[in-house]
Amino acid sequence: MNFTYYGHSCFKVEVKGKHLLFDPFITGNELAKHVDIDAIEADYIFLSHGHADHVADAESIAKRTGATIIAAYEVAMWFAAKGIEKYHPMNHGGKWAFDFGNVKCVNAVHSSGLPDGSYGGNPMGFVVTTGEGNFYYSGDTALTMDMQFIPAYASLQFCVLPIGDNFTMDATDAITAAKMVKCNTIIGVHYDTFGFIKIDKQKR
Repeated sequence: MNFTYYGHSCFKVEVKGKHLLFDPFITGNELAKHVDIDAIEADYIFLSHGHADHVADAESIAKRTGATIIAAYEVAMWFAAKGIEKYHPMNHGGKWAFDFGNVKCVNAVHSSGLPDGSYGGNPMGFVVTTGEGNFYYSGDTALTMDMQFIPAYASLQFCVLPIGDNFTMDATDAITAAKMVKCNTIIGVHYDTFGFIKIDKQKR
């Protein structure tokens, strides 16, 4: 597996020759102004929820690349109405076998509304299991006891957790989450992008 971070909560994982892009927010993100959005490859686009800072570039990238959007039913249908032809709606507790591996949708404690005010369904996280390794992306979430169930069906190589506080967990809660999911390799996201989630990286 190969991991590329684009800023905020946007990252890509290359696995089994497929490009899995998560929560694309490049346009309008000052921390990602160095990123050439047209150079980003995607076979699948995962959307954890409907907020603009997670879906902003999903439509343009999906139309350019022909990627399949994987998201909650309401989010997937919202993009279908925009002309996206390839999408796979899911919901909490559901799992599906794709050509790169399996995806299970898990709980995220947050909110979800689409940029035009439409209902965005329930926010979620994704547990991805593949022949090259497994990982967990929590999406935007508070610390939740539901995380302790994840090791029952996946041994994780890494997990991606928000650490910006205010809207999500902070770094302290992310450490607790890491213990719950039994994973020592943690990638922190959703911080420093704008004022409410600026963090003190020197604080111990």
